[in-house]
Amino acid sequence: MSSPYHIDQNPHKGNRGLARAWHAAKNSWCGLVYAFQEESAFRQELTLFLILTPIALVLSISHLEKVLLISSLVMVLVVELLNSSVEAAIDRISFEHHDLSKRAKDFGSAAVMLALLIAVLLWSAVCAPLVFNL
Repeated sequence: MSSPYHIDQNPHKGNRGLARAWHAAKNSWCGLVYAFQEESAFRQELTLFLILTPIALVLSISHLEKVLLISSLVMVLVVELLNSSVEAAIDRISFEHHDLSKRAKDFGSAAVMLALLIAVLLWSAVCAPLVFNL
């Protein structure tokens, strides 16, 4: 049985190769710009990324530890973008209160909180020995 939505029927799936990559890059850039303009949480987390990344780069730690610290900050941004996309999709459907809409938004918020917790734990584990000479 074939799907009613074949790839050739979707007008957004017509690009191939470099054209597809170019359009995907443009869409990604638009998403980042929109998140920066419209999402205060994204701006706050981006600010945290911009402050902490240079600090990670100058710390006397291994390259792997630097990558882990910076990656944890990127992960927070990624999860925030996913959370914002869930919120936007829910809001497009309806602004009415619905238990499932609330649950979806709360799941996204919890994901951001867990990503932030992972970042805090990684930064604490790597930086504690530097601060306390452990």
